[in-house]
Amino acid sequence: MTTSQPAGLEDRAERVAVAGLQVAKPLYNFVVESLLPEIGVDAETFWAEAASFFADLTPKNKALLGRREDLQRKLDEYYRANPGRPEPAEHESFLRQIGYLVDQPRETEIRTTNVDPEFAEVAGPQLVVPITNARFAINAANARFGSLYDALYGTDVIPTDGGAEPGKGYNPVRGDKVIAWARTFLDQAAPLDGASHADVEKYSVDSGSFRATVGGADYALKDPELYVGYQGEIVDPTAIVLRHNGLHILIQIDPEHPVGKGDKAHVKDLLIESAVSSIMDFEDSAAAVDGTDKAAAYATWLGLNKGDISETVTKGEKSFERVQADDLLYTGKDGGEVRLHGRAMMLCRNVGHLMTTPAILVDGEEVPEGLLDALITVAAAIPGLREDNPHRNSRTGSMYIVKPKQHGPDEVAFTNEIFDRVEKIFGLPQYTVKVGVMDEERRTTVNLDACIDAAADRLVFINTGFLDRTGDEIHTSMYAGPFLRKADLQTAAWKQAYENNNVDAGIEHGLPGRAQIGKGMWAETEHMAAMVEKKVGQPKEGANTAWVPSPTGATLHAVHYHQVDVVATQDELRAAGRRDSLADILTVPVAEGDIWSEEEKREEVDNNCQSILGYVIRWVEQGVGCSKVPDIHDVDLMEDRATLRISSQILANWLVHGIVSEEQVVESLERMAKVVDKQNEGDPAYRPMAADYEASIGFQAAKDLILNGTTSPSGYTEPILHARRREFKQVNGLA
Repeated sequence: MTTSQPAGLEDRAERVAVAGLQVAKPLYNFVVESLLPEIGVDAETFWAEAASFFADLTPKNKALLGRREDLQRKLDEYYRANPGRPEPAEHESFLRQIGYLVDQPRETEIRTTNVDPEFAEVAGPQLVVPITNARFAINAANARFGSLYDALYGTDVIPTDGGAEPGKGYNPVRGDKVIAWARTFLDQAAPLDGASHADVEKYSVDSGSFRATVGGADYALKDPELYVGYQGEIVDPTAIVLRHNGLHILIQIDPEHPVGKGDKAHVKDLLIESAVSSIMDFEDSAAAVDGTDKAAAYATWLGLNKGDISETVTKGEKSFERVQADDLLYTGKDGGEVRLHGRAMMLCRNVGHLMTTPAILVDGEEVPEGLLDALITVAAAIPGLREDNPHRNSRTGSMYIVKPKQHGPDEVAFTNEIFDRVEKIFGLPQYTVKVGVMDEERRTTVNLDACIDAAADRLVFINTGFLDRTGDEIHTSMYAGPFLRKADLQTAAWKQAYENNNVDAGIEHGLPGRAQIGKGMWAETEHMAAMVEKKVGQPKEGANTAWVPSPTGATLHAVHYHQVDVVATQDELRAAGRRDSLADILTVPVAEGDIWSEEEKREEVDNNCQSILGYVIRWVEQGVGCSKVPDIHDVDLMEDRATLRISSQILANWLVHGIVSEEQVVESLERMAKVVDKQNEGDPAYRPMAADYEASIGFQAAKDLILNGTTSPSGYTEPILHARRREFKQVNGLA
């Protein structure tokens, strides 16, 4: 029957009582009408299993969170009694004594099986998008192949000097620079034996071999094995297919195309394999605070796995349906048909263990959101395993779920238990669900070997997350002293040691050839030239994937995996042996007292306040979990809850140590609110904060994040954001 159950800010939610659960009606309807019929599961059986699942695992979830709080209390007491940068040996001894540091099983090799090659073998970019934006999600799924010409032409990788400015129409000067850049890329990735791609007059295939004609003479590739096939007819191919470092490059040929017509070899584009995998994110980049939000997010995930999802896109006066891309076909050099997976291999990032959700209540109490995510996202991924699904996700019968914000091996072991249970509920073989472990909390970093051991049968990736990891670094050692400024934390001793340890641990525990070793996001969405220059450092450090914020970013970052042979790099690192990094990882980056001028303090406070406000106002009042937010200098940066955690925690830390006062922070917030209002004045849905600071729920949320930063669990922003978003929805009749 339908009931109304009080649950704080969710007390207006209409609910359905079933199996002792009180389920928000939008979620109930999605599960019963869309999800269960699709996977052939009886509703009565499902809800009974779900009730047992929550009853058995919720107490374990609570106990793990209690352990976090207990350790944090001991850490706070220690740092209050021992202020300043801790003495290394004594500090390590204390951490072992309280159980923060545990013994590390160095001999374990992961045992993960049935892993798709996108994770086990191919090094390439990983795209991350919010599941709450279906259009973005479809774009991410379709980002497996991207136009190199478009990525270059539309970004600052190609300079604007010499008349090469982009405009409304095609600029041939800029186009020529794009073509020259792309030919240089071909010379690096697939060099000819005795000639340059810049001089090629014709590309052709003959008897299973590649030919490039220059000055009437034919040239082969230096490595003939790079040629794998063609599209079109053998006598008149529309594309030449190459594969280098496991990634495909299609030299597309069309003499009638506006670009191909003017190219001496009639090349219209280079289509390159880009987002090898993509994370559909329910966590840091999403804003889902109730049953309505969760049901919509789960529906998008189900549609992606069924392969029938579509979104209407309108550009000017034209509209079209955006759907998932089909597989890419070509003729292999032996004459047989070859099918390439046409979409990025999808992972789903669940939320962590912390939050509860009003989407389901048990005796009026919210269930852990991570448990609900595990249950529903696994069910919704089942269609993605079907062999008769032309848009299926996995070809090996596996699902891929990223579990973030885990603190140490006991929490990773609990994740393993969660998925054991979910697999049994749906009759899936054990270890169908493969798990990505984010190395973004300090207790996970220092116990990474034990965390890998706890997930050895499921592990499909480990990934550094500098942004969340920095927020946790600050909160963990909040009372040790004032932390360095945010920019200076990039070069703190622990940071590089942390990155090295993640790669070294992954290699030592056998991830190469079975799983990914990943690195973090490029946040400057408009600065692609800088990304092309700098992000190559990640594969050079042994990462076989790294995060990008857009399909264009994926295409440009893919170039780096042609420049760097990650397999060879990992082999070199394995031979060199593991670096001893624990001492640096445990070095707390605090300053020796108040070392900053008043101007430096004001600049730091203003920068962080503006960043917090710019992100939070959209999250709370528009439900946007990830967006390009202009910084104080009007430079667009990709912001999510991880960046917010750093900014709020560093200001909370400075308040604790008297570097700045609460009055200074509030004054800065009010000044920066006017800046953010100005930056958003073109958005008709935006509500200015400065008109009434007290009445602005978004402004109050931003203030809460700083002033309550020491008491929010682990410095996480979710409790405050969720509460304020639900308040906004209720006040405005959206709940």
